[in-house]
Amino acid sequence: MSYPGYPGGYGGAPGAPGYGGFPGQQQDPLFGYFSAVAGQDGQISAEELQTCLTQANFSGGYKPFNLETCRLMINMLDRDMSCTMGFNEFKELWAVINGWKQHFMSIDRDQSGTVDPQEMHQAVTSMGYRLSPQVMNCIVKRYSSHGKISFDDYVACCVRLRSLTDLFRRRDQAGQGTATFQYDDFILCTMSS
Repeated sequence: MSYPGYPGGYGGAPGAPGYGGFPGQQQDPLFGYFSAVAGQDGQISAEELQTCLTQANFSGGYKPFNLETCRLMINMLDRDMSCTMGFNEFKELWAVINGWKQHFMSIDRDQSGTVDPQEMHQAVTSMGYRLSPQVMNCIVKRYSSHGKISFDDYVACCVRLRSLTDLFRRRDQAGQGTATFQYDDFILCTMSS
């Protein structure tokens, strides 16, 4: 799906798996890790996800992910609207984060642990998103600190792009790059992504 003036399409996460169940969960190496973090309820909250990702050192230097980024990640895959993650959602998120981490490292040419505006533009474009310069400037301003975007902020941006794109796609049934939203629906979409 291309937008006028921005050929290419909606984009997506590098290495993102398809939706669906995962048979044989007990044999999966991630299941033991998930169970230890999830506890007896069998679900992971945003706080538990933050702890898990910190222990896995995804953001580098064992710095915790921003709690809001963890909430966004859960919302991105929360098909049952529980504001928590079951194992299938966790496994899918783990694969997506690993894909984003590899992608981030490949565009972080100076290996500083951050990306600059040009590298961010390259990242977004290579994921298949075709955004106007105004939107890219907005993204850089929103997710950068002193002109640099950390992995945590990169993930928050990727989650927001993916979630908003998925919500838009559902409403753009003709695939023309146009959708109509009622005010309440628009607020629900933007607040839940």
